[in-house]
Amino acid sequence: MDVPQLLLVGLVLLLGVLGVLVPGVPGTWLVWAALLWWTLHEPTSLAWSLLVGATALLLVVQVVKWQLPPRRIRAVGVTPETAVYAGAGAVIGFVVVPVLGAIPGFVGGIYLCERRRLGSHGEAAASVRAVMRAVGTSVLVELFACLLVVGAWVGAVVWG
Repeated sequence: MDVPQLLLVGLVLLLGVLGVLVPGVPGTWLVWAALLWWTLHEPTSLAWSLLVGATALLLVVQVVKWQLPPRRIRAVGVTPETAVYAGAGAVIGFVVVPVLGAIPGFVGGIYLCERRRLGSHGEAAASVRAVMRAVGTSVLVELFACLLVVGAWVGAVVWG
């Protein structure tokens, strides 16, 4: 696969990860579709193994999401800015502390946004708890899985 196609696949993967943070956008399926496209154009055993593993992971995540409480975004006052901070924190955390850093990065991003908005630590911490109860857990599960898939793809492209 040539460089422009790899960049296009990477762009769709990035859009999928960002789509996880926007209600109604099928971010997980964009990630899967980009990986499928890459696999069909890079038919190696590594690519097919990655697609099979990603498919299983993303299907499990969909089942887990159904078991979590439904999203009540407006009820807790989640703003688009909160989603941006949470997503940026998760991506930065994922890069700084590979894989596991996405979780504290996600929560830290929400805290930073709420601290800027509310001003005090106590109010921001209470707001983070409310956000994580209402929507954060399901978004975090889906975002973490998508970041794992993207990280595995980057590893396969670089070292595979």
